[in-house]
Amino acid sequence: MAHTLAHPSLTSTEKCVPLGSERRNRAKRAWMSRRAGRCILARRLRLVTDAMHDDEHAHGDGADPNHPSDPKAERRLRDALVEIVSREVRDPRVLAVLRETPRHVFVPEYPLALAYADHPLSIGHGATISQPTVVGLMSEALDLDRSQRILEIGTGSGYQAAVLSRLARFVDTIEVVPELAERAHRALDDLGIANVAVHVGDGWDGFAAAAPYDRIVVTAAPDCLPEALVDQLTEGGLLVVPVGPQMGDQRLERHLKRGGRLVREDLGAVRFVPMVKRPP
Repeated sequence: MAHTLAHPSLTSTEKCVPLGSERRNRAKRAWMSRRAGRCILARRLRLVTDAMHDDEHAHGDGADPNHPSDPKAERRLRDALVEIVSREVRDPRVLAVLRETPRHVFVPEYPLALAYADHPLSIGHGATISQPTVVGLMSEALDLDRSQRILEIGTGSGYQAAVLSRLARFVDTIEVVPELAERAHRALDDLGIANVAVHVGDGWDGFAAAAPYDRIVVTAAPDCLPEALVDQLTEGGLLVVPVGPQMGDQRLERHLKRGGRLVREDLGAVRFVPMVKRPP
């Protein structure tokens, strides 16, 4: 159900748009529903990995002549992953991009089987690379057609930005941790992705220098909606953000800006790391 939300004056020191509370039992049911159907993931990935090893023994290193920099092993793991993601993500464009985006490049410290598992992975500094299904759902919720300019808050590994780069015109992405920003920049550069700009900054402030944006996506959870992001969203634009406390109920929300007001749609229960402010 969508809710119209005014943009009132703010009293919070974090400059947030106040939001209504959600029922915990609805969050629990949604989480259980999303968890259903994924219990066979580990077995499926083991089977793919075993088959990959057998193929390597039979055919050398398994390199695909059509993809000299993308071995068969990686593609087969991505195929298995996208099969899982497609249970909840329906947009064929998003699924095609997930199939072609090498997630392992963004988490080189992990073995392939973990890099292509449908769960988040720690990348240090209290951050994670998001679960591929969640990346797909958030990308789908942005309703992209390659014409939009996007602001991403929370670069992290750079994986979500890489996915968005193939669905939108341009992506500005903000990361509060300089080391993570540099890591993401290197990974994106290694893949030759030229329509993403990585910036070090405080996501609570957005990126006013290039505003307004057609779409804004937040990949960490604020406990309330940052005012700056609402201000930097163009009329008719979409904001996709997980909102809620770290130890409480978090909901993935999509906001449509209409007449200077927000229309909120609840997309279900999620679990994200908190959205932190840049140290003074």
